[in-house]
Amino acid sequence: MVVIGMFKIGNLRIRNPVFLAPMIDVTDLAYRQLCRKYVGMAYTEMIYISAILHENPKTKKLMMTNSNDKPIGLQVTGNNAEEFKELAKMNLKDYDLIDINCGCPSLRITGNEAGSYLLKNPGKIKEMIEILDNKIVTAKIRLGFKKNNVMKIAKEIEKAGTSALTVHARLANQGSSVKADWKWIKKVKREVGIPVIGNGDIKSGEDVDKMLDICDGAMVARAAIGNPLIFREIQRYLKTGKENKITKEEKLNEFKKYLELAKDYDVADINWIKRLGVEFLKGFKGAAKLREGFMLLKTYREIKDFVGKI
Repeated sequence: MVVIGMFKIGNLRIRNPVFLAPMIDVTDLAYRQLCRKYVGMAYTEMIYISAILHENPKTKKLMMTNSNDKPIGLQVTGNNAEEFKELAKMNLKDYDLIDINCGCPSLRITGNEAGSYLLKNPGKIKEMIEILDNKIVTAKIRLGFKKNNVMKIAKEIEKAGTSALTVHARLANQGSSVKADWKWIKKVKREVGIPVIGNGDIKSGEDVDKMLDICDGAMVARAAIGNPLIFREIQRYLKTGKENKITKEEKLNEFKKYLELAKDYDVADINWIKRLGVEFLKGFKGAAKLREGFMLLKTYREIKDFVGKI
């Protein structure tokens, strides 16, 4: 097993190399709080730079953080250099770094020439990073848009002065049914001198251990949705070589905590809570029937009462 410990991104000290991936409609402040005890790093959901500049109330909720939410990265995307210049002028002292998303495959994002669309033009990514030279900047990429150009992208990003790079080992047009090709993460790590965080198909402590054999950090995404205690079991595996099964009671307790935190921070509406809630209601006997009843609920109080009676 890999011996894990603290490492640095720029001058930022990361206590352990296990990362919670930024995920839209998942990693709000409330959800990040559930994971904080066991992860070394977390991020806001991806936010379009233009939305940050307009400072609308919804965006401010997405950007919420606090003193217990550390270290925290503000993940952004965009395609306009002028907007990046405006972002560089903003007071973003609540965030430890800015992460540029160059990997989101959503048609809504790529249609605006942002997210993974940027992989078609590594020079554009380099320009964006250079504009933000007064901040710690990292980037999250895929292997390419429709063709693999990850080595060129990684080298351009390093040249621009980024402090770390996360590589999701799929092309932008490949979904989760295509196995993540980790050999490219290993190749990138060999060619660049900055920390490399690997992402894609990490579902267990054993997967994290294998990823840390080839790069500096492991970022967990889909396997953490509705399952914050996966990070507890990852840390257990890295220390002992074994994981315990997360029980029904533990999953439900985590959901109850999420409901309280979401209410306290006012970060999630009912539809959002229901989308995430069905993920907590998986992985145990009778879960499918519970999900059917859960989806009929219409208010926060109904949801809280329902979960309390399970």
